[in-house]
Parts: sequence; structure tokens; C-alpha cells
Amino acid sequence: MPDRGRERDLVLAPNEFAFISDETKGNINVYVGPHKTSLANTDQPVIFDPQSKKFVHGSLETATQIMSIAPEGWYLTLKNPAVDTCHPRTGALNNLPELNIGRKVNIPGPVSFALWPGQMVRVIQGHHLRSNQYLLVRVYDEEAAKENWKNAVIKPAKGDEAEETAASEPSTEEGGDPEHILQADRILPELTMGKVLVIRGTDVAFYIPPTGVEVVPDAERRYVREAVTLERLEYCILLDEDGNKRYIQGPAVVFPQPSERFVSRQGSRKFRAIELNENSGLYLKVITPYEENGRQYHTGEELFITGRDQMIYFPRTEHAIIKYSDQEKHHAVAIPVGEARYVLNRQTGKITLQRGPCMFLPDPRTQVIVRRVLDAKLVKLLFPGNAEALEYNKMLSEVSGRNKQKEFVAEGEVQRRSRRAARKRRDESVVEPAAAPVPGGFAGDDFTRKQSFTGPRTIVLDTRYDGAVSIDVWTGYAVLVVNKSGERRVVIGPHTHLLEYDETLQVLELSTGSPKSDANLLRSAYLRVLNNKVSDLVEVETKDLVRVGIKLSYRVNFEGDSKLWFDVENYVKFLTDHLRSVIRNAVKQLGIETFYSDAISILRDVVLGKPGESGRRPGRFFKENGMRVYDVEVLDVTIGDDTISELLVEAQHAAVQQTLALAAEQRKLDFTRQKESIAQEIGEVKSETKRKELARREQEVTQELGLKVAELGARVEVRKRSQQAELDEQQTRDAIHTAELTRKKASHDLEHELAKRELQAKLEELQAEVKAVVDKAGAVSPDLIAALQAFGDRALAEKMAESMAPLAILGGESVSEVLARLLRGTPLSRLLPAAEAESAGE
Repeated sequence: MPDRGRERDLVLAPNEFAFISDETKGNINVYVGPHKTSLANTDQPVIFDPQSKKFVHGSLETATQIMSIAPEGWYLTLKNPAVDTCHPRTGALNNLPELNIGRKVNIPGPVSFALWPGQMVRVIQGHHLRSNQYLLVRVYDEEAAKENWKNAVIKPAKGDEAEETAASEPSTEEGGDPEHILQADRILPELTMGKVLVIRGTDVAFYIPPTGVEVVPDAERRYVREAVTLERLEYCILLDEDGNKRYIQGPAVVFPQPSERFVSRQGSRKFRAIELNENSGLYLKVITPYEENGRQYHTGEELFITGRDQMIYFPRTEHAIIKYSDQEKHHAVAIPVGEARYVLNRQTGKITLQRGPCMFLPDPRTQVIVRRVLDAKLVKLLFPGNAEALEYNKMLSEVSGRNKQKEFVAEGEVQRRSRRAARKRRDESVVEPAAAPVPGGFAGDDFTRKQSFTGPRTIVLDTRYDGAVSIDVWTGYAVLVVNKSGERRVVIGPHTHLLEYDETLQVLELSTGSPKSDANLLRSAYLRVLNNKVSDLVEVETKDLVRVGIKLSYRVNFEGDSKLWFDVENYVKFLTDHLRSVIRNAVKQLGIETFYSDAISILRDVVLGKPGESGRRPGRFFKENGMRVYDVEVLDVTIGDDTISELLVEAQHAAVQQTLALAAEQRKLDFTRQKESIAQEIGEVKSETKRKELARREQEVTQELGLKVAELGARVEVRKRSQQAELDEQQTRDAIHTAELTRKKASHDLEHELAKRELQAKLEELQAEVKAVVDKAGAVSPDLIAALQAFGDRALAEKMAESMAPLAILGGESVSEVLARLLRGTPLSRLLPAAEAESAGE
């Protein structure tokens, strides 16, 4: 069984404390380690719950708590401090003192203490501020804040020393002076309950609030707040609680006032200035009157600012941007050459045509680009066979019907519809993304380069339906342009015509079919004025009552005054009716055989007139509309009665057979004549060929003879010149040999002379040497020889005496005796007197 007494022992290590409740008295004591005590049965360990503000029973292990520790740079926020500001003593039992319930104090570190029962504490790190950070502090106890204001721990942002100074209220105006730095010697700010102050990182690098002041956390429970750092071309918006806004431009570090907050959009609190150029602008409305550059701007006035006025625009409190949908900036429209835009004046309602080439930037205050709505009939008339144009105008009709407009549609409405359609197509094409695979391979920094060349910036202009209604009049065509004022104008191709808003084209209704009739009229606005072609089928009757069908094709041009061209609405019917009458009248005067045999010439004479002196036909001119038939093609002539047609055919067959027989005989005669003529020409040609061959051979023989004679003469001349050259060469060699012999003889003579002189010099030298030797020998006499010999002997004796001196001393004899004994019998013995005496005694 466990030891119950041991479980009631409370052992606290240093830095630990525990609350023990005396069940008999209701007191709660504080035991602070290091400490050991045995608890009575009435002592119960308890824990204070900050949420419910109650003491909860627990075990000794759960009741053992760690002291509140705030290291250097941290601080404690203590609620319900003791009245005498004391803390439980370490290593002892502490009775609960009187507490200031509801009070809160800030205690900077380093500090460590145990808590009294009922106290609550929170350890907070001191607030380090960079230059773009700030704090919001709020006064929660006015009296305590005034009393402890100088006890705030502050490290100024300027200066290297980390000294603690007292805080004063920082200025909240942008662009302030160094007075923002909180100093201890500043005037005490007005501290009232609930007042909020701003502590800037540009003034304070480190801050711990004094008692009575607390740091207000943000929505994410962070105390240090980020200011907004603005670069150039950036700005931010501050919204005050009273609804006023401040726009601040960069470069700057922006700190809000206590009652202000940053306006954010899509998570960003700073925005780029709006860049403008000559082809873009902003539509603004003045919401607050102001004066600038000597001009008064009143509320409600509208402005349109372009790049010509201001290249960089920063928003200001007096302006509000007028947007159409999401469009803030208005851009110019590129109008190429030959195109235009319809521009509606919002004040007068007049629609004008702005022609290209230009970059057109409409003023939204007075100008709106609109598109003209054409009904289906007019589209088919102007653009026959163009299904795309028909569909586009159908879309415009739907937009105009929805907006209660029947004649035009605003450009912005069309663009919004196009964007919605594109967005719908994009949404329909979105595919559910697959799960992302786990990335593998290299995970460090790398560079990714494209494998394709990035081309320069390009712009694709597709303005087929964006501008004014454009009519392309091709070569050889003309249109009649009519406006609502009744003015008429003919446009002749090739030409591209831009229709004014109130202009349309005159419609022509042309007969169709063959023969031409009004049963099915063709509506067209385009008149073919050059090389027009009109075909027709004419039924005529000859003089002998034979019906004939004639298929014709007329070539028509329009000439003269162009205003007359459109005076006849159905020029095809007008042309064919008149020429039918003329042709029927002419054919009625002729019989079938006469007409059928020469129908084309007769018809061309009737329609075009007979050729003049120049051989050209005058054609047929219609003064009513300036139409001239300059040519006619007879495509077919058909006889209505088959019997007559067969008779005519048989007669023609017989005539053709006779003609063919005569032609065959004539061809046979021509063949014979040409054959004989060719044979004669062949003989003449052969004779001429043989004659030319003989002449050629004679010429060749003559040329060969001349060539051989020339070769012999050349050989003789070559041999003669060769011999002469050899003779000249021998003479030259003789001269060279003679000169060489002369040089050799002179060289030998010179060498002989030099050798002779050298020999003579040697003989003279030998004679001189011999003479010198003889003279030296004659100079040596017998006496001189004896004297030299005696002198040499004496010198030898002296040297020997010097050498024998040590031997004489060792033998006890004199030097002369030793020498005498040694030199006895030699020529030198005579030089020693003792030796001579000894020699004589013996």
C-alpha cells in the first residue's frame, strides 16, 4: 500500500510555489520554494482559475506552479497587485495580504516572483520597433498613467545608447520634426481614460508601457503593427472615424493617427499612381470645392485629365473617379486609314464621323463612341452574302432593343457584352485541375529560361465592326449615297466610302431570268458601270412568218453625267425592252433564208449601227441614264419551225458538199504545183552545194601551201639566228678566258714576290742571330769562367756548412771537420783549410 504520510509532504524546489487551502479557516496560504512541509488533513492544494475566478482543488503535482519570470527586455502585466506591492517570500509560508482587486500594473524585467492567491499575470516581450512599425497604446487607468508615465522603458530610435527614458505623446502629423521622439523631459501629454496614442518606430526603437497604459493588439493578436512604406509613384489612403480621407504620396513611411485606418483593396494597403499618356485619360468629378493655379473648382464639376495635362495622377480628396463598369482609365481608339467612328455629342445629340488615321480619345463629358445598328435588309443590300455581318448586326439589334434604343448602341455596352461572352466561354472551358504530384528533383534556387524567342510587343487591330459603316466600291462599280436631307452623291470605285450616320444607299431593282422579266427582281445598291453584261432571249418573226429565237449578250458602259446613272431604277428592263422592239422590227423586213444566212452581222448592225470610216461601230446610247451598248454577242439563233429548219439545213449541207469538192480539187492543184516547184528548188540547191564544196577545197589547198612555205622560212630563220647566237657566245667565252688567264698570272707574280721578300727577311734574321751568338761567345774569357766557378763552389760550401751544423753538434765535431770528411776527394775540398791540413798530414 502507498505511504499516505509521504503523499502529504509538500516539497517545493526553487522557482516553485503552491496554494494550500486551510479547510478549517478558509485561508489560502502560499508556500514558496525551496521549502518542505507536511500538510495536515485539513490542508488542501488548490489552483486559481483565471476564467471562472475560482479556486479549484487539485493534487500536489497540479497545484505546484512555476514563478512568473520576466527576463531583460520583457515585462509582466499583473492583475490584483498587493496593496503594499510586496510579493511572497521565498522559502517560507506566506499569508494572503490585502490585494488591490481590479487593478493592473506593468512590471518591467528582469523580475521573478510568486503570485498571491487571486492574482493573474501575463508575460509579454518588450516591443522592438523598426522604422516602419508602430504601436497603439491605450490609457486604461488615468491616474496610474499620469503617476507612472515617466517609468516607461524607452530606447529612442536616434542615438546608440540604450538608456531608459520617460515617454511623452508622439506627434501624429506626417512630416514632423524630432519632437516625435519620446523623452523624459517632455511635457506630460493629456492622458484621459481610453485615449489612444501612437508610438512610432521612427521615434522609438524599444518600448515597455508604464502602469496605466497598455499596448493594443491588432485583430491577429499582434502588438507591433506594420506601417506602410511608400515608394515613388505609390500612395495610400487613411480613413478617419469621421469619414474623412487622407491621401499620402511616397516616398514616405506612413503612420496612421489613432482614429485612422488604412484602406485596403484586395489585401493591399498601398496603390500605384495612375500613369497617363497622350492617348489615355481619367474622368473625374469634383466632390469638394477647391482652388488650384488661380482657378476655382466647384462641387459637381466634371474634369477630364489626360497625359497632356498630367502624366502621373495621384488621387486627392477633392476628386472622385467616374467609372463605367470596371473601367477607370479611358483609352484612345486607333482609327486606321480609311476607317472612322461614329461620335455622339451628349449635349446636342448630333452624331459626327471621326475619320482616320488618328488616335481618337473621346472626352467622356461630351462625346460617346456609338455603333450604328443596321436592319437585316440593309445588311443584305450593303454586304450581300456576308453572314458574319448579318450575325453581328443581329447582336447589335438585341443590345439596342434591351436598352430601348433602335438606331445606335454605345461602344461600352458592346465591349461589356463581348467581355461577358468571353468570360462565359472561358468558364465553360475550365477543367477541374488534377491533384498536384509530389515535387521531386532539385529543390534549390534555379533559373528557368524559355526555349522560344520572345518577340517584340505587337498589337493586332481587328476593327472590321468597331467603326463606322464602310462600303468598299470595287473597280467598275458605282453607288448612289443619299442622306436624310435629300442630298445625292455618286461614288465611283475603286473607293472605300464611310457612311455618315444619316446616309444610306439608293436601291436598284433589276429584272432577272432569260428572257428578262419582273417576276423576280434583284435588289442591289451596286451599279456595274464598266464592262457590264446583260443577257436576253428575243423572240422575232421574219418576213415569211418564220419564228426565230435569238440569244444575245449585251456589253454595257455608263458614260457622261454620273447623276443620270441611277435615274432609271431598272436599267436592265429598260434596255431589253427597247432592243427587243428594234430587233423585231429589223428582222420583220427580212426573209428567213436571208436572215439565217447572215444573222450575226444583221443583228450587230441593228444594235450597234454600221461601221463608220474608222471601222468602229458607234453603239447604242441611252440618254435617259447615260447607258451605252458598245458590243453585242449573238450566242444562238434558233428557228421555231422544225421543217423549215431541216430544209435550211439540207440546203446548207448541199452547198457545203459542193464547196468541199471544189476545195479538194483546188487543194490537189496546189499540191502538184508546189511539189514540182520544190523538186526544182532541190536541184538548184544541190548544184549550189557542189560548187561551194569545190571552192572550199581550192581555198584549203592554197592555205596549206602558204602554211608550208611559211614554216620553211621560219626554220631557216631560226637556224640562222641559232648559229649567230652560238658565234656570239664563243667570242664571249674567249674574252672571259683571256681575262681569267691575265688575273691568274698577276696573282702568281704577286705570290712569288711575297715569298721572295719573306725568304729574304728570314735570311737576314738568321744572320743577325748567328752574329749575336758569336759576339756572346767571344765575350766569355777563361778568367771569367774560373771566377764564376769559384764563386759557385763557395756558395755551395756555405749552404752545406749550414746544413751540417746540426750533425756536427750531435757528433761533437766542428762543422769544418764534418764537411772536410764529406768533401774529401772532391773539387770542393780545397775550400776548407782544415781538410787541406789533414790531407797533407796523411
